[in-house]
Amino acid sequence: MSVSTLATAPSVCAPLPVLGRDVTVPLVTGGEVTYAALDYAASAPALQRVWDDVAAYAPYYGSVHRGAGYLSQLSTDLFENARRTVAEFLDCRDGDQVVFTRSTTDSLNLLAAALPAGCQVFVFETEHHAALLPWRDARVTVLDAPRGPRQAVETLERALAERDPHGPALVCVTGASNVTGELWPVRELAAAAHAHGARIVLDAAQLAPHHPVSVEDLDVDWVVFSGHKLYAPFGSGVLAGRADWLREAEPYLAGGGASRKVTRRTDGGVDVSWHDSAARHEAGSPNVIGAYAVASACKALTEAGFDTLVAREQYLVAKVREGLADVPQVRFLSLFGDDAPRVGVLSFVVEGWNSSHFAAALSAEYGIGVRDGLFCAHPLVRTLLGSDPQTQGECGAPEAAPGEKSLNAIRVSFGAGTPDEHVERFVRAVKELVTDGARWNYRTEDGRCVPDRSA
Repeated sequence: MSVSTLATAPSVCAPLPVLGRDVTVPLVTGGEVTYAALDYAASAPALQRVWDDVAAYAPYYGSVHRGAGYLSQLSTDLFENARRTVAEFLDCRDGDQVVFTRSTTDSLNLLAAALPAGCQVFVFETEHHAALLPWRDARVTVLDAPRGPRQAVETLERALAERDPHGPALVCVTGASNVTGELWPVRELAAAAHAHGARIVLDAAQLAPHHPVSVEDLDVDWVVFSGHKLYAPFGSGVLAGRADWLREAEPYLAGGGASRKVTRRTDGGVDVSWHDSAARHEAGSPNVIGAYAVASACKALTEAGFDTLVAREQYLVAKVREGLADVPQVRFLSLFGDDAPRVGVLSFVVEGWNSSHFAAALSAEYGIGVRDGLFCAHPLVRTLLGSDPQTQGECGAPEAAPGEKSLNAIRVSFGAGTPDEHVERFVRAVKELVTDGARWNYRTEDGRCVPDRSA
């Protein structure tokens, strides 16, 4: 099906009910409007189904694993069933572990702490900082941004061919870019890694909410993602995959739950025997509600059907691209080309506009929430903007006043809960701002571009 057909076809399915869909926000020009949440790539609104499931469980809240009471046993069953649900959602292999964490960032830092001594890590400069920065105790090779899927595989193969073949190695790669939305050739990259004796971890933070992720089919060693991008509340994440490095590593956190047995020594110290299961890296009282919410979101997306969700999302992507095709001032950012497969994430710049000024006007004058900045992917955004990828900048903060040139971009993102009207309003707003300019004055305050209310 062509992009044009998608853009003009009737909506392929209704959006899934999410929290906040009826929230109204004030406009600086007067009145109120229903908020258009188009920043799903940062945090997607929670599904109503997920919120209802959490609310139904809340009265039965209890500590897990060690409580003898009924509510503790109920919560333990719910927590461990959530682990199994996530394993099924990711199509994990027999023997894989599912560890509940706080986020994608937390998951990758946990894995970084579990790397064997002397491990070499390979990561593209295109990665989110959550995947680019955790490997502080490893030898890290940062690969240049590829300009196509085939080049990505070839770049990795060349780098791996030059490494020490006798030491451990790990490749970290995104499934879908948080800047361009483009899908990466994960299966081919995994094959290249394994052919050279390396392992691979998939950052699925932007992929799992939009596409099915099969650990077995993609043949990745680990996968990580965040609950707050998967239509669950903040504070939960997942690291799933091979157990051996996790089992052999020191616990990520030392404390109750991670320890199987603790005994006093005659010299006054203690001896500890740690769990070999996922509990080894889940010390402390776990976020049971967070794990349950993630599992609920996994079930909801599976039941909705990814074929249907993907079709609707591609329809919305085409709506944006075709709607702005006749606005030459708008330039979309891409590594692999405009026709590359992508999820519902699009970044762009507008000629003659500071990106933060443009995003502020969308919010203040139209009630549309997008993201501006470098999206915690500084090297990638600077490469796409044609500037020095090594230039420093604040994550998400504007670097120039309204009207001045900025080295940042605007990102619009959407997903299963986005109604057509929000996307249509966004397209109209972009066209009006480009044609007529902002209707209000703006200034920089505490690092943000905001409406000037002193006039």
